[in-house]
Amino acid sequence: MKILENLSKLSAILAGLLMTAITLLTCVSIIGRETLGKTVPGDFELVGLATGAAVGLFMPLCQLQHGNIIVDFFTARVPHRVNRQLDRLGALLLGLCFVLLAWRAGLGGLNSWQTNSSTMLLGVPEWYAYVTMVPGFLLTAVIALHQAVFGFRVEPESPA
Repeated sequence: MKILENLSKLSAILAGLLMTAITLLTCVSIIGRETLGKTVPGDFELVGLATGAAVGLFMPLCQLQHGNIIVDFFTARVPHRVNRQLDRLGALLLGLCFVLLAWRAGLGGLNSWQTNSSTMLLGVPEWYAYVTMVPGFLLTAVIALHQAVFGFRVEPESPA
């Protein structure tokens, strides 16, 4: 589990760097528009590509820390043991969903690459967006499936 933890932290650091770059790019574009009347060409395209990658890269750490939203309206009064088993079932389902997401994102990227699909203004190949999401989705799937089999290191917080 330590290697999954280290990979998820590295993934989150990369996502944080991407978000920092997005923020700086947006600031430069806004300041340029307001002061010089010029923006960064294709800024919204770059933000879209980087945001997709960042979302995929943040997911592993979120899953590792059991940070996804849990709606416990119906299970608030059941024994803790039952909730743990339901959480493991949820992790299994989430892991399977992320395997599916990684597979479909991989196929989408392959199709985009084969058709030479690119963004409208900058001509950035669209497969970049797909390929950057796949590792995060796969790592999230592996973490979730590990949690489904072996349980959670971090228990979810009880509602206050």
